[in-house]
Amino acid sequence: MSDFFVHESAYIDKGAAVGRGSSIWHFSHIMSGAELGEECTLGQNVFIQSNVKIGNHCKIQNNVSVYEGVILEDYVFCGPSMVFTNVIDPRCKYPQRGSQFYAKTLVREGASIGANATIVCGNTIGRHALIGSGAVVTCDVPDYALMVGIPAKRVGWACECGEILPVFESNILCPRCNLKYYLEENGWLIHDVQK
Repeated sequence: MSDFFVHESAYIDKGAAVGRGSSIWHFSHIMSGAELGEECTLGQNVFIQSNVKIGNHCKIQNNVSVYEGVILEDYVFCGPSMVFTNVIDPRCKYPQRGSQFYAKTLVREGASIGANATIVCGNTIGRHALIGSGAVVTCDVPDYALMVGIPAKRVGWACECGEILPVFESNILCPRCNLKYYLEENGWLIHDVQK
């Protein structure tokens, strides 16, 4: 008896690692060599390719494919039907298979990716960043950035708790949870660990 839940219609290939307390729902498939952390939830029709690493407490909603070359740290949220890619210049006539062809994508701790967003491979999504629904991410995303549009642009900042922060000049307290933030000289938002 396993210490995680797998729906009867889901497939977990031999050699895949699934953490304690995770749930894998209808028609999902985890390939050999993939690693899924503890207390994760995979919704309906989720595909996890070989050699993908997914941290603890991640939630991957329905119809998401996580391809080789993608790493999700802890507490990452992937909204319904969002898209990861792993090859910059794909061609059917000239296949590019194998890890040497895959551009790495890193989604840092606590980031959330909205429904139908697309993450172009080779980029890093910063800690606790919030990617809006339908956005197309074509570059690295700073920690706490609120990104929307095609291509995605930073239009504001989001707190670790998910609250969209009001416009500010140098520092701010989150109106929901009172975490303190300040802007660095380079324009990036930093969480001030001293409250």
